Amino acid sequence: MVPRLRERYKNEIAPRIQEQFGIKNKNAVPRLEKIVINMGVGEALSDIKILDRCMEELALLSGQRPIIRRSKKAISNFKLRVGQPVGCKVTLRRDRMYEFLDRLINVALPRIRDFRGLSAGSFDKNYNYSFGISEQIIFPEIDYDKLVQTQGMDINFVIGNAKSKEEAVQLLKLFGMPFQVRPELNP
Repeated sequence: MVPRLRERYKNEIAPRIQEQFGIKNKNAVPRLEKIVINMGVGEALSDIKILDRCMEELALLSGQRPIIRRSKKAISNFKLRVGQPVGCKVTLRRDRMYEFLDRLINVALPRIRDFRGLSAGSFDKNYNYSFGISEQIIFPEIDYDKLVQTQGMDINFVIGNAKSKEEAVQLLKLFGMPFQVRPELNP
């Protein structure tokens, strides 16, 4: 079964962006290549069970097993040595990526308290979009009763073939990403 957003991209979003920006080749249309979810778990230095729990939760959210991220440098002030586990990450591609994006936009983000939209200023020089979530409990897969501690995460959208920020913003808007509406200067 093909994910809903993948079909929508192929049938509606890609032709609309191609027409709007005057892109002649359909292979040059901006597309979502992958979604990377990263959890930094600094408390794992003292208790490795916290990292194990975070890995289980990230596996529930993403549908695939995360990898452990280890420190590359030793920092004596933080009692950190080279090779110690400091977090976990998962890279989603193809169908799992579209399914996660669908759940993120339609279920998780609306559950954030006092949510007014995501900032449209979080694009990097390659027009990839990144934002952070302070609590993982916005996802319905996480059982609140079994939660030991709240943990934040960073979510990165890697966008391919974008030639400008406007193309990348339009792609995410057409997927349904809720960006902040800037108030008009004139009342």
